Amino acid sequence: MSRVPLVDIDPFLNGSAADRDAVAQRVDAACRDSGFLMVTGHGISPELMARYEKHLTDFFALPLEDKQRIGVTRDSNRGYRGRDATALAHSRGDYTPPDLMERFTTGRTDIPDDDYHRARAHNHFQPNRWPADPDFVETAIAYYAAMERLASDLLRVFALGLALPQDYFVPYCDRHISHLVANYYPTQTQAAAAGQFRAGAHTDFGALTLLNPARSPRGLQVQAADGGWEDVEHVPGSFIVNIGDLMARWTNDRWVSTMHRVVPPAGTGDRMSIAFFLQPNDDALIDCLPTCTDAAHPPMYDAVTSGAHYQMKSNRSWIGKKALPSATAST
Repeated sequence: MSRVPLVDIDPFLNGSAADRDAVAQRVDAACRDSGFLMVTGHGISPELMARYEKHLTDFFALPLEDKQRIGVTRDSNRGYRGRDATALAHSRGDYTPPDLMERFTTGRTDIPDDDYHRARAHNHFQPNRWPADPDFVETAIAYYAAMERLASDLLRVFALGLALPQDYFVPYCDRHISHLVANYYPTQTQAAAAGQFRAGAHTDFGALTLLNPARSPRGLQVQAADGGWEDVEHVPGSFIVNIGDLMARWTNDRWVSTMHRVVPPAGTGDRMSIAFFLQPNDDALIDCLPTCTDAAHPPMYDAVTSGAHYQMKSNRSWIGKKALPSATAST
């Protein structure tokens, strides 16, 4: 727990300049140490969180054939993805057995009709694939919007912690390509294969992740500096925040993108988490931040666009893509 501190961001959102500086310094320290923290004071409605959790619980409990009606295809990564389709450890070159999880993925719904979005419709702005329940759809859209707002608030904290103007990241993320992913880990009825986890050891791809361990939160572990693994004991009502590879690269490794995994708990119960992965604009050029380099710390990485970096990472981890049907996604 000492490496995953709890930070109340309400003083940043509603306090004085001194309050904002104090919060930003705490976040900077956490991102330098483990790249993980938990945030309270975020203003996300508990009722909205509970409502979306209930919808997802009901969805994952459906028969497999019902879930597969809105399954991902070779043409769309929106919708349901079943077991044996994902191995997150593959994204770093560790070819483990498939992760013991199912997923449901949504993207943005408020897509402007302009050249930028039309040119990227196939890769990043595909139509979502929804269950038939209109309240599910309404709740999911509201939850996505709430995550966008919280991510925007945290980017302001990040900027101040990095000695940048608070609005520094706005032009990099105003046309973002982020995903909202529900991870469902079914009750295990048999032993895992050698090297198999609920989610294999990996780092996240983008700028930051907002994780809501919605049910049975135990199981998330972060890797310590000595290579060992530490449990993350979730504080109810908080969001777990971690930075991804792109933000580590942006900060010249001042901030760390830490390996983490989900292990089976002592019992065999199921688990679910809801993760928002903030990925900057497809064409955002990610180059070393001006406050993260000096004569003693030259830039360590070449510039890369957000979209190219994401595609490279995600293509490695989706092991079931070749076996999927080819079909046009439905709204």
